[in-house]
Amino acid sequence: MPEIRFFVSPDGRDDWPGTADKPFATPKAAQKAVRAVTAEMTGDVIVNFTAGVHHLEEPLAFDDAAGDSGMNGFRVLYQAHGYGTPDQAKVELSGGREITGWTSGDDCGWTAPIGDLLPRRLTVDGRPAARAAHTAGLPGIVTKTGTGYVTDSVEPQSWPDPSGLEFVYPGVYPWSEARLAVTSISGDASSTTITMAQPAFDHAKSLYDSKWYGAGGDGTWDGLAAPSVLENNVAFLTEPGTFAVSRTDRDGHILHYRPRPGEEIDKTGIVVPVLETLVSGRGVHDLVLRGFTFTDAAWSGPTRTGGYLHYHGNARYERGDFQKVDLGADVGYVHVPAEPVQLPANVSLTSVSRVTVEGNHFTRLGAGALLIEGGTDVAIRANVFDEISGSGIAVHAGTRILIEDNLVHHIGTEYRGSPAVLVIESEETAVAHNEIHDVPHNGIVITGGERAKNTQVLSNLVERSLGKLMDGGGIYLSAPQGASFAGGAMVRGNVIRDVLTSYNFGLYTDYGAAWITVLGNIICRADTPIVLQVGPPLENVAFVGNFWDVRPDGYDTAPETVTVAGNTVLPKESFDEAVQADPAGADILARAGRRGY
Repeated sequence: MPEIRFFVSPDGRDDWPGTADKPFATPKAAQKAVRAVTAEMTGDVIVNFTAGVHHLEEPLAFDDAAGDSGMNGFRVLYQAHGYGTPDQAKVELSGGREITGWTSGDDCGWTAPIGDLLPRRLTVDGRPAARAAHTAGLPGIVTKTGTGYVTDSVEPQSWPDPSGLEFVYPGVYPWSEARLAVTSISGDASSTTITMAQPAFDHAKSLYDSKWYGAGGDGTWDGLAAPSVLENNVAFLTEPGTFAVSRTDRDGHILHYRPRPGEEIDKTGIVVPVLETLVSGRGVHDLVLRGFTFTDAAWSGPTRTGGYLHYHGNARYERGDFQKVDLGADVGYVHVPAEPVQLPANVSLTSVSRVTVEGNHFTRLGAGALLIEGGTDVAIRANVFDEISGSGIAVHAGTRILIEDNLVHHIGTEYRGSPAVLVIESEETAVAHNEIHDVPHNGIVITGGERAKNTQVLSNLVERSLGKLMDGGGIYLSAPQGASFAGGAMVRGNVIRDVLTSYNFGLYTDYGAAWITVLGNIICRADTPIVLQVGPPLENVAFVGNFWDVRPDGYDTAPETVTVAGNTVLPKESFDEAVQADPAGADILARAGRRGY
C-alpha cells in the first residue's frame, strides 16, 4: 500500500470519502479514517487541511491505543495542504467561538450576551484585545486586612459587578506576579471594604511570606500590601480595543467591548476562546504536526481557583503545604509551594516518541502554548509563538528533545513569570538556534535535578528579556545538571542583549547550579553579565571565553569551585562594534539565532 492522503476542508462533509474533491469537514472524521489504515501501513498517511478556519468543537486527541500512531516504520502527518511550498495553505485550528448579537449605544461601547462564558482573552478581526484595566492601583490610603483591603476612598463602591474584578500584584516576589479575585465591595461615606476570594487570599498570604534583610531595616516585605493593577470591570473600559465581562445579568454574562477607530459593529469579527485544549496526545509515536496556526484557546484556572499564585517559571501554588527556604541570615527567607503545579498548555503531548512539531504558529492562546511531558525523540522546529498568556515551549522530564529554529516573543502576556522556553529535569535535550525577544521574565530556563544531564543550550539569540519582572536573566539555569562536566550542561555561542528591568543577570546560574560549562557567549546591557555568588552556592561551573561589556561582580574572588578564564571585557559604549570586529565574536554573532529566516 503506497502513501495514503486524506483531505479536510471547512467546505467538506464528514460523510464524504476525504478525497481532494470530496474532503472531510472535520479533523475527527479524518482521524477516524486514519485509524482504519494505520495497522497495515506500507507508506506514510498524510492528512491535508485546506485553507480556512477549522473550528474545533472538541480537542483533537491523539491516542496510541486508538490507532493514531504511525506503524511499520512510517509516519502519520497532519499538515497544511502544500506544506513547504509557495502554495502552502493558511490553516487555523481554532478553539474559539464568534460572538454575535452585538448592540451599541451605552457608555461602554458594544455589548453582547455570552451565556456562561468568562473569557480572559478576546480576538477582534484577528488581533488580540486586552482586558480593561486600571493601572494606578487602589485609590486612597490602602490598608491590608485579614480578608482583603480597606481604603479611605469611596470610588470603588461605584464599580459595578465587583465579583468579576481581579487584582494583579507584579513583583509580589521580585520574580513573581500574583492574581487574586475579589468577592465583594462594601462601604460607607468615608471608607470602602474589599473582600477577597477565599481560600486563595489566605494561601497567598502564606506563600508570599518573606523577609529580605539585604534591603535594610527589619527586612519586612509585603508584596500583597496593595494591588498595582485592577482588571476586568466596566468602570475601567476607557481604552479602545479593551473589553470587560459583567456577571450581573440574570440570564448570563455580558461582554462589553470598546471598539477601535474604524471598527463597525456589523462588520467586525469578535471571537471568544472556548476550548482549553486544542490538541493533545498520549503515547503516540511517529506523528507529525506541521503548518498550522493554533489559536483562540482558553484557560479557566484563575477563575476556577480564585487566583493565580505564581512562584517561579511555570510553577504556581494550588494545593498542599508551604516550605520555608532560608536564604541565609544576611539575606532572608521565602516560602515556596511544597507541591508546585505547572501551568498547562493548549497543545500538550504526553509520553510521546518520534514526534515532530514543525512550522506552526501558536498565537492568541490562554495557557502555555506547547507542553511536552515525558517525551522521547521529539523535534520542535521552526515554529512561531506569540501572544501567549503563559510560556511558549515547556518540556518536563523529556529525553532527546530538540528545540531549534523557533521564534518566541510577546509571551507571558497574562502570567508574566512564564519563560519563553522551559526545560525541567530533562536529559540529552538541545535548545539551539532559537530567537527570543520581548518577554516579561526569563528567556530560556533550564532546571536541573536527579535525571537532568547532557543539556545543550547553543547559539540562541535572546533580546529584551525581563521586560516586567526582576531577578532573572536571558538564560537561567538552576540546580545540578548532571554528575560531571562531560555529562552536564553546555551553554555555548548564545547572544544575550538588553536585559531590561533592574536587578538582573544576563546569564544566570542560580540555586546550587552545578556541572555547567558557559563557553563563548556574548552578553551585553545587563546589570551584570553573570552571577558568581548564589545560595546554595555554585558547584563546578566554568565561565570560559565569553564576551561581556562589564566585569562581573566578584570576578576576582570567584568561589573555588567556579572557573573563570579567558573572558573578554569590551567597552560598554562601543560594545556592538568591538565584538563584531573580534573574529571569535563575529563568528558567535553570525551563528546565533534562527537559520534561514
